[in-house]
Amino acid sequence: MTDQTHKPTSLPHQGSRIGVFDSGVGGLSILIALRALMPAQPVLFVGDQAHVPYGPRPLKEVLSFSRAITQFLLDQGAEVIVVACNAASAAALQPLRQIYPHIPFVGMEPAVKPAAEQTNSGVVGVLATPATFQGALYASVVERFAADVTILQSTCLGLVQQIEAGNMQGAETRKILEEALFPMMQAGLDTVVLGCTHYPFVIPLIQSIVGEGVRVINPADAVARQTRRLLQQHATLASSTQPVSPLLFTTGSALHLQQLAQQLIQHPDPVTPLCWDSDSVVLSFCENRLS
Repeated sequence: MTDQTHKPTSLPHQGSRIGVFDSGVGGLSILIALRALMPAQPVLFVGDQAHVPYGPRPLKEVLSFSRAITQFLLDQGAEVIVVACNAASAAALQPLRQIYPHIPFVGMEPAVKPAAEQTNSGVVGVLATPATFQGALYASVVERFAADVTILQSTCLGLVQQIEAGNMQGAETRKILEEALFPMMQAGLDTVVLGCTHYPFVIPLIQSIVGEGVRVINPADAVARQTRRLLQQHATLASSTQPVSPLLFTTGSALHLQQLAQQLIQHPDPVTPLCWDSDSVVLSFCENRLS
């Protein structure tokens, strides 16, 4: 493993930096909630689009990616890390807390508890990737909070790729969701849990399929509130009210992420490219990888 450090990028601020990462653009749904709650807080975002999707990958591999990205964000001055990816949270959240015991982490937990509390029919659908369903965290949440509720699951195979391609409303995206949701609706579904941070970007399409009578739970606001609590306890909240534009990084095409960020969060600034070294453990700035 290469021993490499990174000089923090220039980012004038009054509050502690939040580091956010995901396998791709899904974490931008969390970024939206963070900026709505704390617009002046500086945020560093990494989309690991070289390895998207994380969901079908072995948990050990996802942990390796997550550790490298976490170290990169810490090298850039992040003081709180948001693992804005359900698959990465399932694979890496507890190990990361052990590796970096002095760093506050916020992870993604499928919102099964509020779904179980709010359902009237007793039938809840969970849309997530295979890594999330395989993780001990998901199993624990279901066991603790949903013993009296029927949980229906779907991995929505191919949906992350459609969202990464910017296809939020197309026929293929609709087909994937209909194949997941129609059987759940026939079973009496009245609540849908989004167990992947990519999926909030297709909430309008989901709602058009299931109807307004079915509740769709997006955990992004709860994650943002927890992040603010950790900042208040362990770091510094920005005192300014002046919005700060986040810095975006990607291990894939900087141009593609920039286009998607403009589409999804109206982010006008360039995206900085990153690359992996030969052992796929250490990240570095990659100057000439802009497309």
